[in-house]
Amino acid sequence: MTSTDKNQQFTFENSETLRQIMNARRDVRGNRFLPTPIHQEELDKIYAAALSAPSVGFSQPWEFITITDRAVRQTIADSFSTENDKASIMFDAQKSQQYQSLKLEGILQSPLNIAVFYNPKKGPVLGQTSMPEMGRYSVVCAVQNMWLMARSLNIGIGWVSIVNPEHVKTALYAPQDRELIAYLCVGYVDKFYDKPELETLNWEARKQAQQVILNGSY
Repeated sequence: MTSTDKNQQFTFENSETLRQIMNARRDVRGNRFLPTPIHQEELDKIYAAALSAPSVGFSQPWEFITITDRAVRQTIADSFSTENDKASIMFDAQKSQQYQSLKLEGILQSPLNIAVFYNPKKGPVLGQTSMPEMGRYSVVCAVQNMWLMARSLNIGIGWVSIVNPEHVKTALYAPQDRELIAYLCVGYVDKFYDKPELETLNWEARKQAQQVILNGSY
């Protein structure tokens, strides 16, 4: 199959490979990253996957900053530490103790970080007039594409949400109207877990299809 095919058709084997990649995707923590630099051609593939994501009104409202500077990453790691301390006391005693034992980021351990921003368009956007949040959801679609492409290249990604978005923006000199959607740690890993780490630790139970797929006549 080539890029010139007018009606691309995929095989069962293609579908099975995609299923395996989706099932093998993991949120990677700092204790799994290797310091090995990422090959540029592989990083290019990850970004190309992001740029192929669907977006409301073909608005493509995403922007990306690649961060390798140690001092900048240290500033953001400090923000994580502050926010992480705040978060740990929000859970009950048992969960709080378990929370504090978790390694929840790899900002300094991974060879590079990527900040993903929402760049809102000025004026109305097709498909976004009734649901303005669709622009942000479009950026999340780009992040998912990056995650799956990275996994197919045996590269790990960890999404760090325990940071102050404004502190990240300041550290990266991002324009005021940009909104941080994702802060990603990216790198090769020593291993991928068979199951998500939080599932293995029984932080939450995996939901079954019958719990979330609701059938009925409406």
